[in-house]
Amino acid sequence: MFFVDTLAFDGLGNRSYLAGGPGAAVAIDPPRDIDQVIAAAARRGVRIAFVAETHVHNDYVTGGLELARVTGAEYLVPAGAHVSFARTPVADGDTMTVDEGLVLRAIATPGHTPHHTSYALAEDGRGVAAFTGGSMLIGTVGRPDLVEPRLTEQLARAQHASAHRLADELDDEVPVLPTHGFGSFCASSRAEGDATTIGQERRTNDALTLDVDTFVTQVLAGLDDVPAYYAHMGPANAAGPAPVDLTPPRRADAGEIASRLAAGEWVVDLRSRTAFAEGHVAGSFNFEGEGKLATYLPWLIPWGKPVTLLAETPGRIAEAQRELVRVGIDRPAAAATGDPAGWVREGEQLASFPRARFADLAGARRRGDDVVVLDVRRDSERASGHIDGSVHIPVHELHGRIGEVPDGTVWVHCAGGMRAAIAASLIDAAGRDVVAVDDGFHAAAEAGLALTRPGSTD
Repeated sequence: MFFVDTLAFDGLGNRSYLAGGPGAAVAIDPPRDIDQVIAAAARRGVRIAFVAETHVHNDYVTGGLELARVTGAEYLVPAGAHVSFARTPVADGDTMTVDEGLVLRAIATPGHTPHHTSYALAEDGRGVAAFTGGSMLIGTVGRPDLVEPRLTEQLARAQHASAHRLADELDDEVPVLPTHGFGSFCASSRAEGDATTIGQERRTNDALTLDVDTFVTQVLAGLDDVPAYYAHMGPANAAGPAPVDLTPPRRADAGEIASRLAAGEWVVDLRSRTAFAEGHVAGSFNFEGEGKLATYLPWLIPWGKPVTLLAETPGRIAEAQRELVRVGIDRPAAAATGDPAGWVREGEQLASFPRARFADLAGARRRGDDVVVLDVRRDSERASGHIDGSVHIPVHELHGRIGEVPDGTVWVHCAGGMRAAIAASLIDAAGRDVVAVDDGFHAAAEAGLALTRPGSTD
């Protein structure tokens, strides 16, 4: 009897899989912190016989090479991928026997990358799972613009053809198990739902319901910003990532924290946005440990900049380390835990700023306060409606554009509060007066704030 175990990584919006039979298994698109995969295999009492990559990833650092080395597994990588390490190149139609009666078949599905390969798992000749990586996702497909801009349209057309190939070759009841699409920026559009099948995708996926020209036009129009750190992921994976070191970082006292800030390094406070606003080390930045840390911190930080982590507990530091190694931030320079009062030198005070709702912003505007409204959502979000007179700088661009924010008290908002908190910490660190709007954007209209909608003008 076969099994499929799912390893979900919510911070990245990705999943990895361990699939096999009573004695052996294959790991699909494993994370860099491979201990989780090894633990999953140990719980099943199986040997990892194969490690398979669907493609050279652009959004995270793989653990595939190290997992294969540690376990002795055969490392399957698409033959068209240009890599600098020994592996078993996999071509369209190649089959691998994972366990007795359990066969993995490679299906070339270019589109997300030119070399992308999906894997169909069959038990005694019956299809039981399709591992589709960044090809067919839940209700959508992987974005085609991460490899080379000049190839984007060509790859979008290939995505359409690949989706049709999967639908043609696999039965309706076969589960579709993608790597991307659970909040990942590798999806070409927002993917909804937690599970799907070939049959469900045949009915709902635009790649299977639209003609190719309409599909390509829609995909290209919907592409959003690419996280800056993606530029480093592909090369790291092609070169062969080094093993990770998850031992605790060195402890920083208040003096060292101050010195690192003075040197221009990043000090990142992982506490909740509420706690950070109430009291924090002046100059530190707030990236909530329970938010999308692995997306937004590497997106904003200058690549290679040393980072010191602050948190209430060592456990939170350890969780952050694990998330960050997945995107190539290998070792924090230092860390501190406990009460934030211990993170500042004697005689120094913690900084703070207020939090508010959209109703408070509406009240400030009615009073005629010197208010600057800063919208840090992405372009696509703002296009669906924005507060009249607001300034727009997406949060991932703000660190380099704070000088563009007009004078006055900055009321910063996003769609729900998390990105506004990041932005507020950047503005506060720059010495500006800031109010973090911690509210859902739907509340802006309910508060009476005038909005510009699509098709209207300011």
